[in-house]
Amino acid sequence: MKNPKLANRYAKALFDFATEKGQIEEVYQDLMSIRTVLKESSELQMVLNSPVIAPKNKHAIFAKVFQNVISETTFIFLDVIIRKKREPALDSICEEYLKFYNEFHHIKTATLTTAQPLSTELTEEIKKMLEEQTHYTIEIKQVVQPKIIGGIMINMDDFSFDASIISKINKLKQEFAHNIYKINF
Repeated sequence: MKNPKLANRYAKALFDFATEKGQIEEVYQDLMSIRTVLKESSELQMVLNSPVIAPKNKHAIFAKVFQNVISETTFIFLDVIIRKKREPALDSICEEYLKFYNEFHHIKTATLTTAQPLSTELTEEIKKMLEEQTHYTIEIKQVVQPKIIGGIMINMDDFSFDASIISKINKLKQEFAHNIYKINF
């Protein structure tokens, strides 16, 4: 169930509560742990998304899995999510919380797409340049896509920079398609 407004509201409420309690970092770590467990356990995902399993049974399962692993604040939040039958949106809520966390700490994620993996030195240089331009701490996510042939594509929020070979080839194709000169002369 994808409902961005619902996920945003719950994540905002949790973030505000964690801020009030001084537990932003703890809740962040807890939610990242929960996301990891959910990604690794398809059975737990099935339980989470099943409308047939009663909320009290889901609560008991979550208590066994998470009660001694996560903070009391996060566990209480999970209880509210289960009672309100919003557990299918838990991953989306975690993702929205991450956005609030990153904004609070002035962190942005930049996706670097290249045809081959970049060296650590070059990645750090790009990161430093982006940090100077944005005044944010930048986390780099590298994506390797051989189909771009060469060059680099950088995507960050609403900023996009495309210096790939494939984009240059596509621009040339468009220019040649609109060429006013005849091919057969």
